[in-house]
Amino acid sequence: MSAVTVLAILVVIVRAKPVIPPEGTAANKAFSPADFPAVFAKEEGLIGAAGAGAAPPGAGAVLFPVPAPPFSEGVFPCMECHGSIPANGERRVLEAMHGDIVLHHDEEHRWCLDCHDAEDRDHLRLASGALVPFTESYRLCGQCHGTQYRDWRSGIHGKRTGYWQGSKRYLLCVHCHNPHSPRFASLQPLPPPVRPQFLRSEDALAAAASGGPGTDADTKENGDAGPAH
Repeated sequence: MSAVTVLAILVVIVRAKPVIPPEGTAANKAFSPADFPAVFAKEEGLIGAAGAGAAPPGAGAVLFPVPAPPFSEGVFPCMECHGSIPANGERRVLEAMHGDIVLHHDEEHRWCLDCHDAEDRDHLRLASGALVPFTESYRLCGQCHGTQYRDWRSGIHGKRTGYWQGSKRYLLCVHCHNPHSPRFASLQPLPPPVRPQFLRSEDALAAAASGGPGTDADTKENGDAGPAH
């Protein structure tokens, strides 16, 4: 490809008009947390460094508190009942109690006592035998789901509030995934972010809706290049 051809292609790209979506489409809306109150409404947190908030391993001296597990409120401590009942390690379908729990979580190889400690049901049990509270359940999940755990710590997988500045708070895996049946149906993706030039000029959007190329001011100021960037 000759230099003249490359230069001609670059000129076409630079002078091309941006494609502005028609007014009224979802792509014209800039979404904010207020549009999804159910997702951002959880404001309870375990604030403080003295045992109240648990930092994801590797976070150094910075503690990122996590909210209490979503099923904690109104649930009696497990040992209120299990403290007087001998542990039964037989793999079976629960009928007398917890019959509403349907296990679809590698059920061919896993069972209740692979995660819950047999002697202390108020804690979870790691593969090493160490006990962790339910507020640190991510340590248990991370033993098998290493990739997701790595991304969660980085704020990529799941939800970490705090945005770009200020204090940050992680949500536990179980805030989105049922620990006994973690798979859920695919979610409909949201539209992409709105490009700044689309938000800056309502006239350009109105012109696009009527089939026009843009405002007269844009054309006069920028030639055929369309709205200013």
